[in-house]
Amino acid sequence: MRLLVVEDEARLAAALQRGLEAEGFAVDVARTGPAGLDAARHGEYDAMILDVMLPGLSGYELVRQLRAEQHWLPVLMLSAKDGEYDQADGLDCGADDYLTKPFSYVVLLARLRALLRRGAPERPTVLEVGDLRLDPARRRVTRADAEVTLTAREFALLNYLMRRPGQVISKIELLDHVWNASLETAPNIVEVYVGYLRRKLGRDRLETVRGVGYRLAM
Repeated sequence: MRLLVVEDEARLAAALQRGLEAEGFAVDVARTGPAGLDAARHGEYDAMILDVMLPGLSGYELVRQLRAEQHWLPVLMLSAKDGEYDQADGLDCGADDYLTKPFSYVVLLARLRALLRRGAPERPTVLEVGDLRLDPARRRVTRADAEVTLTAREFALLNYLMRRPGQVISKIELLDHVWNASLETAPNIVEVYVGYLRRKLGRDRLETVRGVGYRLAM
């Protein structure tokens, strides 16, 4: 499998390339945001490891442009920015996973393999579930054509739920993808934000499956 590593720190980029090639991957490296964007657009890659702070174009903007162009290459984002809102921003703009620096190489490999197992299914530019519409590129949500204003975290939560409509999603999975389960997070944070969404979208849209998790009604 071929990977694209977009990282401007020379030593880290070289270490990632050596380590991943030792695992059997073919690895290309780009050192700037524009170079990474060009490689992702025109190369045949199975996944991308993407730094956030890059010369010329940030990782956030890079992945946002790819998604707006309907490129669904799986993206594992790396960043020294470990705040929960930083991670929400990364997921909101289109990354599939987010890992903070310094990181465990074993964990990076495990998350990368998980992305590769899932592959890159076609995803619509605008998500639609019933009368709900969510535009990831414009960060815009409407219900019955009326605009709904959401915070970054509310948007990230709804975005994840709308990609799996009708499926029951556990609280642990939501914590891992919308927050970061490895950080200290209040155990009731999912319930709190589900409550926020219900007040804005209607209580009928988010169903509680007792003892399991939540489901977005179709």
